[in-house]
Amino acid sequence: MTTAPALRALTGLAGTLAAWEALSRSGLVDRAFVPPPSAVTFALADLVTDREFGRHVVSTGLSWMIATTSATVLGVTLGLLLGYLPVLRRVLQPLVEFLRPLPSVTLIPLAIVVLGSDAQTKISLAAFAATWPILITTLHALDEIEPRLVDITRIFHIPRRRRLLWHVLPSIAPFVLTGVRLSTAITLIVLVGTEFLVGGTVGIGQAAYLWGSSAGRMDLVLAVTLLAATANCAVDLALSAAQQRWMPWASRGATA
Repeated sequence: MTTAPALRALTGLAGTLAAWEALSRSGLVDRAFVPPPSAVTFALADLVTDREFGRHVVSTGLSWMIATTSATVLGVTLGLLLGYLPVLRRVLQPLVEFLRPLPSVTLIPLAIVVLGSDAQTKISLAAFAATWPILITTLHALDEIEPRLVDITRIFHIPRRRRLLWHVLPSIAPFVLTGVRLSTAITLIVLVGTEFLVGGTVGIGQAAYLWGSSAGRMDLVLAVTLLAATANCAVDLALSAAQQRWMPWASRGATA
């Protein structure tokens, strides 16, 4: 029963790759710009054994982890503060709505002036972009908590700290984890984009830029893209498995 969806997904993926391979080899598209999947696979195998590229992977991976962790801490903290303090929420809500849609890549020149062109620039921009989904999901989760359960905890004079640990945090955890899963992709996109645009940085984005602009190796560029997509899928699957394993109440409703 569970293998049928996986087989359908693999069939669709195989069909897409086959069509891509056929178009690249038929001459309908220029192989210099759109190399076939077989060439991209060989390029990916070369990258795996390249020690210099490993340095780029480590830089992007550590920055990804730091930026996602920072965004999670900041987003959950701000979400709890705004959710628990209605006055603060009314005051800061317009600022949040103004900052949330700002494209982080456009802030690169300002970030370079303030922070320089080292790793802290891409980490700060990525954390800035990834904070908002976590903040919004945390606020939404607090709004969805069953009011009667909150009233019961107050009637029995349960201390605020216990209410936070036993009731609020378990209730909002599935929502927050969903926001984190969304933010991991945003963080990776901003990191690679910043590395791509800021010269002299270390990371897979800068490596892809050099291979594409100076060497014309689009097979390596697409291999880097495939590697980043695979890493993000692996992280998302791990977070999804953790949610199913450690938050069984999420499938029955976040406020159950």
